Amino acid sequence: MLNVFSKVFGTKNDRVVKKYKAVANEITNLEEIYSKLSDDELKAKFDELKKAVQNSEKSLDSVLKDSFAITREASIRSLGLRPYDVQLVGAMVLHKGDIAEMKTGEGKTLVGAIAVCLNALSGKGVHVVTVNDYLASRDANELKPLYEFLGFSVGALSDAIKEDEYRRIQYSCDITYGTNSSYGFDFLRDNMVYDLKDKVQRGHHFVIVDEVDSILIDEARTPLIISGPTNHKNSNYVKANEIALKLERGELIEPKNPAEKPTTTGDFIVDEKNRSVTLTEDGHIKAEKLFEVDNLYSIENAMLSHSLDQALKANYIFQKDVDYVVKDDQIIIVDEFTGRLSEGRRFSEGLHQALEAKEKVAIQDESQTLADTTYQNYFRMYEKLSGMTGTAQTEATEFAQIYNLDVVSIPTNIPIKRVDKSDLIYKSEREKFNAVCEKIKYYHEKGQPVLVGTASIEKSELLHKTLSEKKIPHTVLNAKQHEKEGKIIADAGQKGAVTIATNMAGRGVDIKLTPEILSLGGLAIIGTERHESRRIDNQLRGRSGRQGDVGESQFYLSLEDNLLRIFGSDKIKSIMERLGIKEGEYIESKMVTRAVENSQKKVEAMHFESRKHLLEYDDVANEQRKVIYAFRNDLLKEDYDISSKIDENRIDYVQNLLAEVNIFQTMSEDEFDYESLIAKLKEDLHFIVKVEDIKSEDYEALENRLTTILKDVYLQKMSSVDEKQKSEIERVLYLQILDNAYREHLYSMDTLKTGIGLRGYNQKDPLVEYKKESYNMFIELVSNIKLEIIKILFTIQLQSKEDRQKEQEALDRMIASMEKANEHTTTNLAQESVRNSDKKIARNETCPCGSGLKYKNCCGKSGPKRGLVAGN
Repeated sequence: MLNVFSKVFGTKNDRVVKKYKAVANEITNLEEIYSKLSDDELKAKFDELKKAVQNSEKSLDSVLKDSFAITREASIRSLGLRPYDVQLVGAMVLHKGDIAEMKTGEGKTLVGAIAVCLNALSGKGVHVVTVNDYLASRDANELKPLYEFLGFSVGALSDAIKEDEYRRIQYSCDITYGTNSSYGFDFLRDNMVYDLKDKVQRGHHFVIVDEVDSILIDEARTPLIISGPTNHKNSNYVKANEIALKLERGELIEPKNPAEKPTTTGDFIVDEKNRSVTLTEDGHIKAEKLFEVDNLYSIENAMLSHSLDQALKANYIFQKDVDYVVKDDQIIIVDEFTGRLSEGRRFSEGLHQALEAKEKVAIQDESQTLADTTYQNYFRMYEKLSGMTGTAQTEATEFAQIYNLDVVSIPTNIPIKRVDKSDLIYKSEREKFNAVCEKIKYYHEKGQPVLVGTASIEKSELLHKTLSEKKIPHTVLNAKQHEKEGKIIADAGQKGAVTIATNMAGRGVDIKLTPEILSLGGLAIIGTERHESRRIDNQLRGRSGRQGDVGESQFYLSLEDNLLRIFGSDKIKSIMERLGIKEGEYIESKMVTRAVENSQKKVEAMHFESRKHLLEYDDVANEQRKVIYAFRNDLLKEDYDISSKIDENRIDYVQNLLAEVNIFQTMSEDEFDYESLIAKLKEDLHFIVKVEDIKSEDYEALENRLTTILKDVYLQKMSSVDEKQKSEIERVLYLQILDNAYREHLYSMDTLKTGIGLRGYNQKDPLVEYKKESYNMFIELVSNIKLEIIKILFTIQLQSKEDRQKEQEALDRMIASMEKANEHTTTNLAQESVRNSDKKIARNETCPCGSGLKYKNCCGKSGPKRGLVAGN
């Protein structure tokens, strides 16, 4: 019924696109008016829109048609490009704050620019996010003539340039291009500065995320973390690795009777679906013996069990040249979705150190989190978030649930002519690769260029070896050759070209084809394996058939491929056995292709749960982060009333102090324990007070008396500086205490998160437990910060400028005196050593004391005196 309804009335997507197309027609009607204007007149019209928006006379929605029409005309004049109507539709989708799904080659870069120009009218700054520095720089430079024609400034961030002033200038532009990590890390660093002027970002108004599925879905599984050295050391990685290799891998045996429980063999079970390793009971006992501990899961041994878990993962889940490479004695992560090396990134929670121990490279020091966030929570800060990509519909549910973004699929400007053939499935990987090589040979001899997609570096190098043996010329593009990416992709459309690429296949770069190549059938795509995500497969296919070009694509699979081996049903295997498939033969059917897509859907659902799980935990931390960062920003403001805040904290301190020494409101004056109170004041603040100074008739009077005394003493101490200096001292100290306490809190939160999963064994929901404990930890953090600032401010000693100068002069004299004495002592010791030596030294030899003089003119000057007489 739903399909019939959709065919008659159209889908929701069709209705949205139809509405936008009607607006696009109205914009086209304005073309006649604006095309007749001179450059100066066109610019003046755009400036009128800008003033009206910035003066709140008009909204962005009300000027959309005129803005788009002027931008289209400006694009023709400055870039030589006239945006198609479908590009205007895409720009409207972005302006609304949704995701525009547009096929490869449809000109998404220009689509983004049209929406950018409209939203930049507000003067609040527009951010455009790209997947790498190259694209950020390229897009900013290519569109600069358009932006400058319309009176906008444009900047591009570079991860290679860290200087704050450079980054501040880029952010101050009307339009800023940069990578997702650039924006995220700049946000974190901005919340670590000690002066508002040191911040580089100026707000989070409107953002367009290019390759939105890659950034907001794929990369969202990894949090953004700024780390620093830690005092909390863990030196168990090598030992844990040795023990992991001594344990025996087992398997989970499902019972024939459903009522019975599954049994296990060996010391640990590897769950490839969930990428986890679990110790069995036998493995647990064996690990305790090897670690020489009584209980591996006790609190004092928590780091041992954690290190062993990571060592098992490193050895049995993570594969070299698939998940990481070893380069220059370092473990470098391979991004599973782009195939690029993630330089400088490290796996968290000790996994990176476990891999270093596995590969026997230098184990780098552990670090602790100084600041962190997730891409989900960073991008949800923007007032308006939008994105564009060629592949988003498969993740539409996640975009809606996590980011409140709708996906709108926009039809191509010219119908797609590419032919997508059904998958071919072979029994073994060897048979599959032989068939792939034969097909590549066929295309090469025909002259038709072919792009071959592989799922990992390991597989791309296996195919490279096979093609080399068959003497078929080809180019390999994987994480190890990523520097040559642009050139390799540019040449991938040449006659007879064979290009092997991991998942990065031409991202952001179009493969241009000549008429001769199009007459040969266009670009052929061969996939050697289905990726876990359908989007990655679609991205590979999308390299061919751009703007109505001809082309073809086909995937070659085997039962030994990870996806089919781990997630595929046994149906495919049983069909092949029933059909009696022989060596080198394959099956091709839509039913098999559907079975493969169902396997992919299972994995996508699993990854969605993984990202959702990460976000659920970060949402807890994010509420705390908001409170800390908001207060931190208040402290940085010159007009913030920090004195009143200190007064509040002082009252809190006094109340906590009275509670600690068991003095409560319900008590009478003769029950007050003044001795404990005086002792505690001395311990906390090094402040000595007499009983008669604080003796009071009731609790309220005592609290007020103590608060007044502490405030008077503090103000007396601060009287040597003016009010501005006093506020600056309070502000800087408060920031330092806040930052140090928050860092320790983040370390505690990391530790809590590491072990919280074990609560599940006690029939408790780990997330609920995490929320409860982290809330209590945060309340304690806030309380500790308040008390610490009172203690520090009360105990610091201020010096006058004259006293500091005198102290420095005295210190300089003391250092000079010590250096002179040290020099004299060193000389005497050297002389004594030489004189007491049993070795006979000739008088004309160089003195062995190291002076460079002859012995007779140095230590031997007074003759070879020995014993008691020496030195007289």
